[in-house]
Amino acid sequence: MNAYIERVLNDVKTKNANEPEFLQTVEEVLTSLEPVINAHPEYEKAGLIERLVEPERVISFRVP
Repeated sequence: MNAYIERVLNDVKTKNANEPEFLQTVEEVLTSLEPVINAHPEYEKAGLIERLVEPERVISFRVP
């Protein structure tokens, strides 16, 4: 596996250890994107993958 992908995956595992489904999905997607990432090293410089794996957080509240 690409060193860049491994680093991003380890960061995601550290930040989201309590989300096994999310971690599985991230690992599958990054593994499938490996040929594209290898072909485009500029993605690492741009931090593209780090931004893709940031989970969406929605905070909702209601004021009566």
